[in-house]
Amino acid sequence: MKWLKIKNQTENSADLYFYGDIVSSWWGAWDDTDQYPESIRNFLDGVKGMDLNIYINSGGGSVFAGLAIYNMLKRHDGYKTAYIDGVGASISSVIPFAADKVIIPSNAFLMVHKPWAGLAGNAFDLRKMADDLDAIEEGIMKVYEANLIDGVDIETVRQLVQKETWLNGTEAAQYFRVEVGEENKAVACASDYFKEYKNTPINFKSSKTPKEKIQSDATINKIKALELELAII
Repeated sequence: MKWLKIKNQTENSADLYFYGDIVSSWWGAWDDTDQYPESIRNFLDGVKGMDLNIYINSGGGSVFAGLAIYNMLKRHDGYKTAYIDGVGASISSVIPFAADKVIIPSNAFLMVHKPWAGLAGNAFDLRKMADDLDAIEEGIMKVYEANLIDGVDIETVRQLVQKETWLNGTEAAQYFRVEVGEENKAVACASDYFKEYKNTPINFKSSKTPKEKIQSDATINKIKALELELAII
């Protein structure tokens, strides 16, 4: 699990990267850029009391995993600075707000939208899922509301959420307490979610790296690891 290594650790600070999708567990992490709650918990256990530099370039992923990560980071005892290097989309727009300071370059993006899910079931199941999604959205809205600048009403942000809005750093600062950083060199971000969003900028669609081969290789490696574990047992 090489992606669990702490990068650029000093005596007082450490760097944490969200450069892939947010997934629920190791089995959903198709490459070493995907992050999940257990990996973050292990990371934080190794840097207790340290300041954190949190770098984000993620298309999003599991809402519940992302909220768990947000809450863990929020509890971390140390000054936290979050940097949106390329994009913080969907649940990855929530995670940076666990930090004490959020920096978004003018050419990076924060994307907010209504949570969605896939479901097969009867009418009762679908109605319950709609209610559940509304409740999940309210939880996300609470995070956004806690980080609004003075004079901005949460209903204004709700309108942005309802129509899936991509905000560059300058635009995000019109709603949220974020610092606008200088433009940086574009950072490629590979996410399967970009093809699912309605308003994904064309440069994110075109720069997406297909994960099919990565997923295939990762599956083989995980099967081999499980076979080895069973053999040892």
